[in-house]
Amino acid sequence: MNMDNDWTQAALPVQRQLDAYNARDIDTFMAWWAEDCEYYEFPNCLLARGAAEIRERHVARFQEPNLHGRLIRRIAVANLVVDQETVTRTYPNGPGEVDVVAIYEVEEGKIAKAWFKMGTPRLTGGSGPA
Repeated sequence: MNMDNDWTQAALPVQRQLDAYNARDIDTFMAWWAEDCEYYEFPNCLLARGAAEIRERHVARFQEPNLHGRLIRRIAVANLVVDQETVTRTYPNGPGEVDVVAIYEVEEGKIAKAWFKMGTPRLTGGSGPA
């Protein structure tokens, strides 16, 4: 694979932040987000502006013992990366999962903007993976 392709360059920070998300490593996760990044609920509901606000949104989430994003498929064109994922979370009613489409705009090796379309969470019961 030629790493000079725009789409492979764009996919790298997206994959690295997913790896850090799954490791619940907030510092490494944030290293892949631009300082002035924007985080949206699809299509245009701004949830967080700037790295500090995105960090704040994830600190509590990273405490969830079963947090995990499973990549189903990824497409990338130029500086845009679209991931389909199933995310395992701990909801107030118990453990569950949700289908997510995440769209990332990458600029200068960092995520500049992201949009998330969430499905309906499904409770799975139990206490998560052993």
